[in-house]
Amino acid sequence: VDHGKTSTLDAIRHTGVAAGEAGGITQHIGASVVNIDGRQITFIDTPGHEAFTAMRARGAQVTDVIVLVVAADDGVMPQTIEAINHAKAADVPIVVAVNKIDKPGATPDRVRQELVEYGVIPEEWGGKNMFVDVSAKQRIGIDDLLETILLQADVLELKANPDAIASGFVIEANLDKGRGPVATVLVQRGTLKPGDTVVAGTSYGRVRALIDPRGNHAKEARPSDPVEILGLSSVPVAGDEFRVFEDERDARKLAEERALRERLKAQEAKTHMSLDDLFSRIGEGTTELNLVVKADVQGSIEALRDAFEKMDQSEVKINIIHSAVGGVTETDVTLAAASDAIIIGFNVRPTAGARKAAEHEKVDIRLYRVIYQAIEDINAARVGMLAPEIVERDTGSAEVRDVFRVPKVGNVAGCYITEGEISRDDKVRVVRDSTVIFEGKISSLRRFKDDVKTVKQGYECGIGLEGYQDIKVGDVIEGYRIEEVERTE
Repeated sequence: VDHGKTSTLDAIRHTGVAAGEAGGITQHIGASVVNIDGRQITFIDTPGHEAFTAMRARGAQVTDVIVLVVAADDGVMPQTIEAINHAKAADVPIVVAVNKIDKPGATPDRVRQELVEYGVIPEEWGGKNMFVDVSAKQRIGIDDLLETILLQADVLELKANPDAIASGFVIEANLDKGRGPVATVLVQRGTLKPGDTVVAGTSYGRVRALIDPRGNHAKEARPSDPVEILGLSSVPVAGDEFRVFEDERDARKLAEERALRERLKAQEAKTHMSLDDLFSRIGEGTTELNLVVKADVQGSIEALRDAFEKMDQSEVKINIIHSAVGGVTETDVTLAAASDAIIIGFNVRPTAGARKAAEHEKVDIRLYRVIYQAIEDINAARVGMLAPEIVERDTGSAEVRDVFRVPKVGNVAGCYITEGEISRDDKVRVVRDSTVIFEGKISSLRRFKDDVKTVKQGYECGIGLEGYQDIKVGDVIEGYRIEEVERTE
């Protein structure tokens, strides 16, 4: 959904362009600077909030204020809610720009009303959030927006010492063919100059050049300045802290030690909170359980929220930090990793990317069919009494490429096995758009005319489902078995 984030940023940049300059500044890096009344605002255009949250997972608090752009004609969309929850989890104040107010169907007040439901409440209604009505296209209200951002900054009393040793965070980094490793950094303290020796994450080097957002060479970068730095030994990661060192040997030593630590850490990757270890974590003083909830319908989310509110939360407070309708996505996993949360899904499945990310990040994804199972599990986990886990072991999955009508049998799915294998005695679920729409048994499994027991990855087959005819091309049939696993706790 295009709420007009990019065009709002363009309109802001034009405000900051001096009269003599040609129109739009070619944006050289993912950050831009606007000067107003002798004060500077740096905008970081995050490519989606995933990047923002990934940085936060690495401990980087890069932003002081978040500008949330919401279209006055579209109102609050799923991405808006996601962005609000990411901002809240990071504890960063939100200024709302209600965009497209020049459109015929624009209702800025409705936007305010909708945002109140998510805890973003306008100041004029007694809340803490500043709202500004703008039209990026017509350039209406842009000055108001900038002044509002400065006002919010005054409230926060943001200060930095330009004479300290320079440090800050990497916003983005890449390997450039001609220039080698290039990192865009945001200076937060001190003043960075060419010739300084820096360490950024596991890379180090002497700054060969500083390049400002307009692509010019800069003599220095002061607090809040975004610049590209050239001269690093390798490509750092967005969210890495950078620091200036007096001595190049110290810098190299620290970078090498960090690289070694990273390698060791990768071997024993930090596991995030999981239900299995909730009881022992309580023993160590954990008092909160953060959840990301995904479901096939909004009603399930509401029911779960109500059920949690009725639970005894004297020992462990349960926070739902994000909830939405739909399958479990990579964004959900990133947010869970950054907030040490568990993901709970009802009648939904994780995407392949989310599954991979969860394995890599060691995030616990729990999938349920009914709400009371989730409640029971969480209740049991708090007292360290989780019953033997009933685990569904996925055996394979098949993509439905055709549907045949067979006399006396009904519809049969012409499938291609994409993962693992599907056996005649497996239980199966049919997944459409990440949502489970049927669970049951296989009534027939055939290759050509022959009945077979198993079909492996890479082969085609015909699958008939017991008591289910509404199969469609594009559906995924997942095979699984049910096993009991003793809890480790």
